[in-house]
Amino acid sequence: MKKIICAVFLIGLAVCMSTCSYDTPMELDIQVSNPSNKARIAQTVVINLKECLPRTDLRGLTATMSYGEKDVIVQIDDLDHDGSGDELTFTTDLVPHEQKKFHIDFSYEKATETPTSKVNAYIKLNDIKGQHPKVQSITYPGNANLLDMYNSIYGHGAVFENEYMAYRIYMDNRQSIDIYGKTTPQLEMETTGFYTTEEQMNEGYGCDILWAGKSVGAGSFRGIYNDEPCYIDSVNERKQSIIASGPIRTIVEVADNGWLYNGRKVNMTQRYSLYAGRREIMVEVIIDGAPEGEQFYTGIQKLENNNSGFILDEILTGNLCGSWGSNIPDKSKPHLSENVGLGLYVNPENCVSMHEDSLNYLVRLRTDNKNCIRYFVATCAGRETNGFKNAEQWFNYLTEWQEEMAQPCIVELLH
Repeated sequence: MKKIICAVFLIGLAVCMSTCSYDTPMELDIQVSNPSNKARIAQTVVINLKECLPRTDLRGLTATMSYGEKDVIVQIDDLDHDGSGDELTFTTDLVPHEQKKFHIDFSYEKATETPTSKVNAYIKLNDIKGQHPKVQSITYPGNANLLDMYNSIYGHGAVFENEYMAYRIYMDNRQSIDIYGKTTPQLEMETTGFYTTEEQMNEGYGCDILWAGKSVGAGSFRGIYNDEPCYIDSVNERKQSIIASGPIRTIVEVADNGWLYNGRKVNMTQRYSLYAGRREIMVEVIIDGAPEGEQFYTGIQKLENNNSGFILDEILTGNLCGSWGSNIPDKSKPHLSENVGLGLYVNPENCVSMHEDSLNYLVRLRTDNKNCIRYFVATCAGRETNGFKNAEQWFNYLTEWQEEMAQPCIVELLH
């Protein structure tokens, strides 16, 4: 018997629904289907373990996966910090209309081999001896000095990367997403830490490629005040955490507890997920205490020089905007101009309207009936050796990306 788990959401997130058996299986067979006439690269699949294995103790659970005789790298993550695995995730390539069947074996035995990670995430302290020790999570009181917070973390906030791009989220009231572009696909943050030297650039390393200024940058989340984007001010505490760091997915969580917004205090959690082989970050924002339909902003900035951009408001296929242009990310080095491509896809349920101002292509957001907002941010660097070289190429990619989001793969549980 075959039961549909659900259509893979947008880039491939599958949630195992209550159709799963209430036996206690220590193995699962699933099928992933590509319904479209275009290939899917690094299609992501996520299985909700607490619903698929409802009577199993998930503490210490490990898994191995196979496709035929080939092993598949999987990752189990504890999202709610209760010591039990919540989600199993993996990626796969599919040709048009292909179906693939996978077998998963679960065990409590410690894995004998650790696969090489294709992603990386960290928070490092900016200590007086320059050792930059890593921490899993860091919390500041709401009245902490913003500049002190910003400067107390090496890189000014949580950093995460895959082979294409790296990102950091500033630890202050802006919580802006900054981006780092790579020349060659590889992991670089343990070497450059977002602060590439001239020597490293000559060796082929990438660098910080975006100057956000007062814009929303690359999909930064904002409140609304007087119909304009506003920062996340007046909170009880701010927190950043590394929830997952490989081998195929990173998850960075940003929490603002007791945020005074529109006259009421809410608890907001932003979760940023990045997969190996993908260009986009998935952003999930949960706002506990907000009324249904509460509104906020996100968007992408217009580049400083030679900006091209568009807004495409499509109810059925999702809401998309894109920009391409050049800028000087480090104003002390005006000779280093970087070409950048930005894209934003918003879950149709969360999109109120789209418009542009002098700095941005803006999307007005609303929460759904679960007080959640979901959108995706895609980026590219003109410096990529085999990447996009002009606005036309980048915008063509974004429209194909939108089509992929609108026609997700399907994941089924096989019995």
